[in-house]
Amino acid sequence: MSPLKLIVSRRFLPFFLTQASGAFNDNVFKNALMLILAFTAANALPWDTDLTMNLAAGLFILPFLLFSATAGTLADAVCKTRLIRALKLLEIGLMLLAGLAFYFQQYLMLLGLLFLMGSQSAFFGPVKYAILPQLLTDKELLAGNAWVEMGTFVAILLGTITGGLLVGLADAPLWIAGVVVLFSVLGYLVSRHIPAVGQVGNADRFRFAPWQQTKATISISYANRTLYLSIMAISWFWFLGASYLTQFPNFTKTVLGGDNTVVTALLVAFSVGVGIGSMLCERLSGDRVELGIVPIGSVGLTLFGVSLYFSSPAQLPVQLLNLPQFLASPFGWWVLTDLTLIGVFGGLFIVPLYALLQQRAEPQQRARVIAANNIFNALFMVVSAIAGIVFLTVLDLAIPEYFLILAIMNAVVALYVYSQLPEFALRFAIYLLSHTMYRVNSRGLEHIPPQGAAVLVANHVSYVDALLIAGAVRRPVRFVMEKAIYDLPVANWLFKAARTIPICSKQKNEQVYEAAFAAIKRELEQGNLVCIFPEGRLTKTGDIDSFRPGIERILAETPVPVVPMALQGLWGSFFSHHGNGAFKFKGRLWSKINLHASEALPATATAAELERQVRLLRGDLA
Repeated sequence: MSPLKLIVSRRFLPFFLTQASGAFNDNVFKNALMLILAFTAANALPWDTDLTMNLAAGLFILPFLLFSATAGTLADAVCKTRLIRALKLLEIGLMLLAGLAFYFQQYLMLLGLLFLMGSQSAFFGPVKYAILPQLLTDKELLAGNAWVEMGTFVAILLGTITGGLLVGLADAPLWIAGVVVLFSVLGYLVSRHIPAVGQVGNADRFRFAPWQQTKATISISYANRTLYLSIMAISWFWFLGASYLTQFPNFTKTVLGGDNTVVTALLVAFSVGVGIGSMLCERLSGDRVELGIVPIGSVGLTLFGVSLYFSSPAQLPVQLLNLPQFLASPFGWWVLTDLTLIGVFGGLFIVPLYALLQQRAEPQQRARVIAANNIFNALFMVVSAIAGIVFLTVLDLAIPEYFLILAIMNAVVALYVYSQLPEFALRFAIYLLSHTMYRVNSRGLEHIPPQGAAVLVANHVSYVDALLIAGAVRRPVRFVMEKAIYDLPVANWLFKAARTIPICSKQKNEQVYEAAFAAIKRELEQGNLVCIFPEGRLTKTGDIDSFRPGIERILAETPVPVVPMALQGLWGSFFSHHGNGAFKFKGRLWSKINLHASEALPATATAAELERQVRLLRGDLA
C-alpha cells in the first residue's frame, strides 16, 4: 500500500490523528504554561524564574523515568486500543482541570498538572508504538513509523507556536483553556475509531510495581543486543535534538543576533526537516525496514552539524534582526539550510530504528521494549542538559563550538554502534551497491517462506551475488560461500557480519568442509534461511555449471523446502569474470539485475532437478 493510501486508511488514520492531537495538545499546554510562568507569573511564585523554568521542565520529563516501565507492562497486558481510549479520557479530565487553573491563575496547580500530563504522555508512549505492528503489515510498518514521526514533530511545532500565540491574546487563559479542552475531546472522539486489536496471547498479568517493572523492562532491553544498541542510538538522537533545541533561543540572540521570529524560524526548519526526512525514509526504503539508511542519517547529522559551526557569523550584528533581515544576511539561509538538513538526516536515522524495535521485539514484550526506549530517551535528555551546562558554563565554550563538539561526538557514537552491530554496516553496503552499480528487480520472492527454515539455491555469477540477494530478500539469509571469496580483504568483515558460512572442497580442507555442513544444519534447525550456490564456484563463461551433490546432503540431513532462484544481468559487470577477469572495468558502470524465484520444491529434490529449474528461471539472459 502506498503511503498516501495508508494515511487515509481506516486502520491507520484514526490512530495517526489521535497521537498527533495528543502531541499538539501537550505542547500547547506546556509552552503556554512556560511563557506564563516566565512573564505573567514571575512575581506570583515564591522562587525565581530560572528555578521555575527548570522545575517545570523537570516535572514533565520525570514521569518518563518513573512510569515508562509500568506503562509498557500495562500496554503488553491489555488491549492497546482500549488503553488508548482510557488515556484520552484521562486527558480530557486533566485539561478541564488545567482550564480552570489557567482561568483562576492557580500556578502551583498548573505545575502539578504538568506532572500529571507528563505521566499521561509516559503511559501513552509505549502503547503508541507497540500498537503499530498490530494495525499494519510488515510492509507497511516503515511507512507507518514515517507518518508517526512526521506527524509528531509537526504537531509539536504547531502546538509550540499555538501556545505562544494564545498567551499573547486578550483573555489568554480562556483561549488556552478552550483550545486544550477542545483538542482533548477531539482526540478521544477520533480514538473511538481505532480498530480493536485485542490482547496479545500469553501476556503477563498487570500489577502496579514501578521499581520492579523498571528493572525488568531494562533487563528485557539488555537481553537482545541489537535492540539494546538500537535503543541507545535512538536515545542519542534525542540527546542531539534536545541539545540543539535547548540552545536555539540563546544561539539566536547571542550568536546570530536575531529576535524571537528567528527563534521560531530555526524551530520550524529543524521540525520540518525531521518530517521531510521521515517521509523520505519511506521513499528510499520501499516496503521494508531498511537499516542501510541509518548510517546515511548519521553521516548527514555529522556533516551538517559541522557545517552549522562554520555557518555561524564571527561578528554579532549591531541590532537584533527580524526574520526578513536575518534571511537577507550572508549567513541566514545557510543556517536554516543546515538545521533543515540536520532534521532531514535525523529523520532518516530514527525512523528505521523505531521500526526495527517494533519488528524484532517479541509481541508479548513489545510495549516494554518501547518503554525501555522511553526511559533511556528521558535519561539522555537529562544528560543533554547537564552537558550543555558543562560545555557552555563550566568550560565557557561558545554555542557554535558546542555544536561542533556534538557533531564530532555523533561520529564517534555512530562508529561505536556500527562496530558493535555490524548488521547496520552490512545493510549500508548492500544499500549502496543496489542503488549505485546495480538496480535489482525481483520476481517470485513471495515463494520464500515468511518464517521457518528453507534453503535457497542460485546460480553463481559474481563476487557480490550474496549481497544482492540479501538486499532483495526480506528475511535475513545465511549464505554458504566459497572460502576464497569469504576471505577477501574488507569483504570478509561484511561476510562475518552476515554470519556467512565458508566452505571449500573436501579434498582441499576436510575440516572446513565438514564444519560448513554442521553450520548449515544448525542454522536450518534454528529456523533460518540458508542460501547456497551449488555450482561451488563462480562461472568463468557466463553459463551455469553443473550443480554439485552437496545440496542433496543438506536436504537429506535437514528436510526443508528448497527455493530455486536465478540471477540475470550480472555477467559482464565489474565483479564478474567476464573478459579480463573480476574487479576490472568492462565498459559499464551500471547494471540492471533480475532476481527470479520459483515455487519451493520438496526436500526430495535432486541437484539435477534444481539445476534445470534455475536454468529455466535464468533463460538466455546471463
